[in-house]
Amino acid sequence: MPLHLVINHDWSTKILIWKISESYTQLFSEIELNQKSQTRLQSMKSEMHQRGFLAVRKLLQEVGYSDFDLVYTTEGKPNLKPNNCHTEPVEVSISHSHDFASIIISDKPVGIDLEIQKEKIVKIAPKFMDICRLENLSHKDQIKKATVIWGIKEAIFKLKNQKGISFPNHIFENEFQISDHKTKAELRFQNKIENFEIHFQEIQNYMLVYAFLENKNK
Repeated sequence: MPLHLVINHDWSTKILIWKISESYTQLFSEIELNQKSQTRLQSMKSEMHQRGFLAVRKLLQEVGYSDFDLVYTTEGKPNLKPNNCHTEPVEVSISHSHDFASIIISDKPVGIDLEIQKEKIVKIAPKFMDICRLENLSHKDQIKKATVIWGIKEAIFKLKNQKGISFPNHIFENEFQISDHKTKAELRFQNKIENFEIHFQEIQNYMLVYAFLENKNK
């Protein structure tokens, strides 16, 4: 299936979503991978994970990049280096879950998470969040809200990419309603507080969440 959705958040930030309906063989035939990525792909035991990995590379092609432009820091954070079409380095974050893959590209530090909504999220909620956030909600809305909160923490974790960050102990979201589609969050880590702007929306049975580090000069 072609590109499912493009969100132009602002002039410098774009989110792209791919619905993965292609087979592994079809996706693999349409993408050129560097040697390191080929090795990584072959080491994946799940075909669903392999297809998500390849779908991310399809998304990169949509915005003028290739797997050869995608580089990782020693900590595993992805970056896009300049190429013939793009002369400046670009911030990028990646997520894939089951039938969807997503990327966000921006001139600002960003993090993204895309999660399928599952009942299990409510059962494990006490491990990563204050479950008071789920009080007085229907079971369906508990799943939605817990999925957003997980996504907030995952997106911030990806943006910062620092060892030792704990979801329940270091990342705190402001109260919000699902209908708000945005909120704020804080990272309290290593005697420092950083603030984040959070955006989220439902895409079929998935929840898309992305985070920006707030500019203190705003």
